[in-house]
Amino acid sequence: MRLTVSMTKRLSLLLLPVALLLTGCGTMRIGRILQDPARYSNRNVTVEGRVTNVVGAVVAGVYQVDDGTGKIYVLSSRGVPNKGTLVKVDGTVTPGINVMGASFGTTIRERDHKVRY
Repeated sequence: MRLTVSMTKRLSLLLLPVALLLTGCGTMRIGRILQDPARYSNRNVTVEGRVTNVVGAVVAGVYQVDDGTGKIYVLSSRGVPNKGTLVKVDGTVTPGINVMGASFGTTIRERDHKVRY
């Protein structure tokens, strides 16, 4: 069977969403990470939410992100966004401990963050 240019374009448009889903380009719910932190241990994730707490300086620090499903601390070596800011964070999950279904100490080691307006 020979594919025409229009058939190739249609096929690409159908496969693009599948490829994005498989590569993990979407954002992950914080609540999902906190429910099973061991599953996401050392995995790259992207989360998006509002900054609720900030501890740190201009160069490095820790900030907490809330997406409505949960809150998680983000360890940053490149500065922290202001409290109340909407951010999109890419990083690696570092699991803490899970006691009776509640996660304590689970963090994301930031690779990058973008402030959303």
